[in-house]
Amino acid sequence: MSAAKDFEFPNDVIFPLGDLYSDEPPLESELHLRQIILLLQSLELWWRNRNDFYAAGNLTIYYSQRQKRSEEFRGPDFFVVLGCQRKVRKSWVVWQEDGKYPNIIVELLSNSTASTDKGLKKQIFQDIFRTPEYFWFDPNNLEFAGFILIGGTYEPIEPNPQGWLWSQQLNLYLGVYEHKLRYFTAEGNLVPTPEEVAQQERQRAQQEKQRAQQEQQRAQQEKQRAERLAAKLRELNIDPDTI
Repeated sequence: MSAAKDFEFPNDVIFPLGDLYSDEPPLESELHLRQIILLLQSLELWWRNRNDFYAAGNLTIYYSQRQKRSEEFRGPDFFVVLGCQRKVRKSWVVWQEDGKYPNIIVELLSNSTASTDKGLKKQIFQDIFRTPEYFWFDPNNLEFAGFILIGGTYEPIEPNPQGWLWSQQLNLYLGVYEHKLRYFTAEGNLVPTPEEVAQQERQRAQQEKQRAQQEQQRAQQEKQRAERLAAKLRELNIDPDTI
């Protein structure tokens, strides 16, 4: 047996931590995971031509004033930072991002996290992060609320007639649609997911194919009518090419 296979690490060896990877716990349920993916993918698709934002889900934000990873960190379920480079990150480290905090945060409530999301986290996002907009949504009972920072205090965002809440940061509405939290434009149009866009493209392609087939059928019918007319004229000793 080789020496490599015989070697074992001593019990007292301490492996160094990686480069500020996220410390977030597992998500509450599949509903929570799918909701985060929906919010993330829809926004990235909607802003596909923009490179001045960062959006992430279930990722740690490190914000220690002493720039220590072990001291102060929180992990919003979903957040967006504006005015930054759009690139992949292992975590959001405030002191490495020009002191920027999220412009908008969305927390997904559950039985085990609701009190913290509505209490401690809301207080931190208001007083320390100074995040302009904070929303929460419960994928199970569809509880939905939003707050805007006014004079240093979160004030409830008034819903429109559809129950949607306007986000000044995103320039979009957030609202519940088919048991999910979705984005809507100022005109009231649903911001699609990549799957919905693909489905729309398939439908358009199918409609174009059907239109082409219908045009082909009409052209064939016109040709047949012309041939019947020409044959009738020939029966009458009339050359159809002279008409």
